Amino acid sequence: MTEVFFDFLCPYAWRGVELAAVLRGQGEPFRLRFYSLVEGNHPDNAKELNWKLTDQPTDQPTDAEGGEGYMSYQRPSLGAFLAAQAASQQGEEKAWAFTLALYRAHHEQKKELNEDTFVQAARDAGVDLTRWTKDRADETGLRAALRREFDDAREIGVFGTPTFVLPGGEAAYYRFENLTRDPDRARQHWTLFQNVLHSDAGIGTIKRAKNRPPRKQ
Repeated sequence: MTEVFFDFLCPYAWRGVELAAVLRGQGEPFRLRFYSLVEGNHPDNAKELNWKLTDQPTDQPTDAEGGEGYMSYQRPSLGAFLAAQAASQQGEEKAWAFTLALYRAHHEQKKELNEDTFVQAARDAGVDLTRWTKDRADETGLRAALRREFDDAREIGVFGTPTFVLPGGEAAYYRFENLTRDPDRARQHWTLFQNVLHSDAGIGTIKRAKNRPPRKQ
């Protein structure tokens, strides 16, 4: 089974999860995994893990860290992870449905990652709201489960999203510039990704020149 590490903040991860969902509909096994860009990019974690997102409160201003970029998204990011973790208690299908619903609300509909959006995503995903609300109340358990996800990601060496870990253990970050929900195109993209990872050419980095953007599709 291929694992896909993602963060709701990341549009590239959204496109990767959408692609994985299409392939999953064709019978390709994928497992959703959480990775925090806020934690991964925190300056206190440059050499070792000193600052943990799972230790932070959820009832403070979004800019409480006073940082720039992802650091200002500490609270909404944690809230999204905890809401998704609670939805996953209802099984794999609900986990995927909630993840896609929240991604689309945030990146397509441009809604903030806040309580109203979490609740609407749960409704759109067909989550049992009564059970979801009850599961969310166990914040200690949710944070512990989330901590295990982040620790697994750190052990693998995840640094960006989406990162795919193939069944054989090969792992790589793949920055998706284009969104596709077309099964044939999704299969082409996935085959290309796997071929690069399996190639004996040892390709470690591919980055386009800044004045040569990818071809429009």
